[in-house]
Amino acid sequence: MSQTNKAVGNYRWTICSLLFFATTINYLDRQVLSLTWSDFIAPEFHWTNNDYGNITALFSIFYAVSLLFAGKFVDWMDTKKGFLWAIGVWSLGACLHAFAGIATSGLLTGKWFVGFEGAKEMIATVEDTSLIISVSVSLFIFARFVLAVGEAGNFPAAIKTTAEYFPKKDRAFATSIFNAGATVGALAAPVTIPFIAEAYGWEMSFIIIGALGFLWMGFWTFMYDKPESHSKVGEAELEYIQQDAVADSKMEGYVPETATKVSLAKCFSYKQTWAFAFGKFMTDGVWWFFLFWTPAYLSSVYDMDSTEAAFPLFVLYMITLLSIIGGWLPTYFVDKKGMNPYEGRMKAMLIFAFFPLLALVAQPLGHISYWLPVLIIGIAGAAHQAWSANIFTTVGDMFPKKAIATITGIGGLAGGLGSTLINKGSGVLFDYSKESEMVFLGFKGIEAGYFIIFSICAVCYLIGWVVMKSLVPKYAPITDL
Repeated sequence: MSQTNKAVGNYRWTICSLLFFATTINYLDRQVLSLTWSDFIAPEFHWTNNDYGNITALFSIFYAVSLLFAGKFVDWMDTKKGFLWAIGVWSLGACLHAFAGIATSGLLTGKWFVGFEGAKEMIATVEDTSLIISVSVSLFIFARFVLAVGEAGNFPAAIKTTAEYFPKKDRAFATSIFNAGATVGALAAPVTIPFIAEAYGWEMSFIIIGALGFLWMGFWTFMYDKPESHSKVGEAELEYIQQDAVADSKMEGYVPETATKVSLAKCFSYKQTWAFAFGKFMTDGVWWFFLFWTPAYLSSVYDMDSTEAAFPLFVLYMITLLSIIGGWLPTYFVDKKGMNPYEGRMKAMLIFAFFPLLALVAQPLGHISYWLPVLIIGIAGAAHQAWSANIFTTVGDMFPKKAIATITGIGGLAGGLGSTLINKGSGVLFDYSKESEMVFLGFKGIEAGYFIIFSICAVCYLIGWVVMKSLVPKYAPITDL
C-alpha cells in the first residue's frame, strides 16, 4: 500500500478482510460435498456420477435463480442486514446436509432417533438401493437449495460493500483480495474436510465447517457500517473513498444519484447488463467445474482417494492465489498508462483469457504425470479468479451504487445457468464415456469425457471477452437509472 493510502487511513482494508473471510467460508461450505461424496457418502447411499451431477447441477440452478433475487434483496435490505441474512441462511443449509442420513433412515425404516452411526446401520438393512438413492439425493438437494439461497447473497453484498468503501481505481484490487477467499476456501478444504470426515464422520465435516458462518456474523455486526457514518473512517479516508463522486460530477450529462429503487426490467434494457451477464454465463461454469469435479477427476483417472488427493489439490489452489495479480494489473494500466478503469479492466481480462487455453493439453500431458494437469488446472483457476475480480468490478464502473447488487445478481443468474449446463452435462458424459468405453481423439473411457470438458473450458474466456467487447466497446457509465 502506498504512503498516500497510509496517510488517509486504511479501515477500508479491514472491511475488505471481512469480505475475504466471508468468501472463504462460502467456498468451504460448498466444497464439503465434493470432497466427501466419493469416499464417504456414495458408498452409504449408492450414488453414481450422474446422481452427484444432478445434485451439483440443481445447486447451480438454485444458486443462479437465487442470485437474481439476492441482488434485489441486498439492495432493499442494504448491505449490513442483507449480508447477515445471507450468511445465516447458508450456514444453516450447510449444517442441514449432516442430517440427510438420519432423515433417510427415518423415511425408509421409520426410525428417526438413531444418531449418525445408527442411521448408517438402518440404511444398510434396506434392500432397495434405488429407493435409498432417490430419498438421499432428494434430501441432499433440499440442503443444497437452502445453501444456495444463502450463498447467493455473498457476492452481491461483497461487490456492493466494495463499491461503498473503495474508489473505482482500487475496486479490482480490493475485489481480487476478497475474491481470493474463494481460492483460500478451496485450498483449505482438501487439507481439512477429508480428515474431519475420516476422523469424526462425514456428517461432522458439514457441521464444523457450517458453524464458521455463525461466528463471522458476530464480527460483521460490530465492525461494519457505512463509511460516511463509521467512527473508524476518518475525514481524509472518506474523501479518498468518495473521490469518484467529484470526478463524475464534472462529466457531461452527469445526473446525481438518487435513492430511488432500481427497476429490474430497466436493468435489462442496458447493453452493459447483457455484456456482464454473457461474460458470467461463459466463464462461471469453468470455475465451478474445476471446483466440483477435480477431486473426482483425480479419483477416476488416477485412483486417488480423498486423503491422497489432498496435497495435489492444495498445490492446485495455491497456484490460483496468483489471481491477486489480476486486481493489480488494471490499476497499473490506469495509473501508468492513463487508461480509464473500464479500458484497463478489459485489457487485463483479454490477457487472462489466454491462460485457460492450456487446458487443451491437460489430459494429453496427464499420461506423463498427474502433476501436469494439476498445475494446468491451477493456472486456469488463477486466470479465472483474475478474470472474475475484473468482470465483477465492471459493474461498479458502469452502474450507480444503488444498482450494483441487482446487476451482480443478474450476472450471477447467467453464470449459474452456465454452471448448471456444465455440471449436469459433465455427470452424464462421464457416466456414458465410462460405461460405453467411448473413444475420442485417442482417449478412451472417462479420460475421453474429461478431455472434452477441458477443451470446452479452454475457449470460454476468449468467446466471453469478444462478445463483451462487442456489446460495450468503450467506457459508457449509466446515468439515467
